[in-house]
Amino acid sequence: MFNQLEKPQSGDIVVKMRTNYGDLLFRMFPDRAPQACENFLTHAKNGYYDGLIFHRVINDFMIQGGDPTGTGMGGESIWGKAFEDEFDVDLHNFRGALSMANSGPHTNGSQFFVVQADKVPAMMLSQMEGLTDKGFPYQAQENYKKVGGTPWLDFKHTVFGQLYDGFDVLDAIAAVKVDMGDKPLNDVVIDGIDIAQA
Repeated sequence: MFNQLEKPQSGDIVVKMRTNYGDLLFRMFPDRAPQACENFLTHAKNGYYDGLIFHRVINDFMIQGGDPTGTGMGGESIWGKAFEDEFDVDLHNFRGALSMANSGPHTNGSQFFVVQADKVPAMMLSQMEGLTDKGFPYQAQENYKKVGGTPWLDFKHTVFGQLYDGFDVLDAIAAVKVDMGDKPLNDVVIDGIDIAQA
């Protein structure tokens, strides 16, 4: 059975996102979110994300980047137009999920976020128990209880990777001081992204 939270297996694509706060290491899911992975990995190879900032940071929620304008209003896909959502019953917005940011259905471009929330409200966990046949199988419920996350974003934002190392870095970025628009007062920068096979 597929488990999003497993460490990378032999042959998996992994990426190291180098930031000025340290490294974030992700396992990618090209078989389940092929377009989102192709878009992100191609942008990464081409240096599109190098030097960009995390322009939106909300502690106990997520960190968002991938916009060359640094405003949250810019960026485009490798195809020059928005691409479709790719939802999978086995992929969820657990803590550490790498997901596409969007402005509504099928509006994916270059922006992404990493879920940082380390708990799910108890009421939401109990609501999930009745949704095993509606996208929240037992395994997903157990993972949400174990690691936290943002289940309300499931099936609204495409999950295409999962952090497996660098949670201390994720938390350090999420804890930075921000302005009224959730933009860090001191830039949190993506220095580069390295792609490898596990």
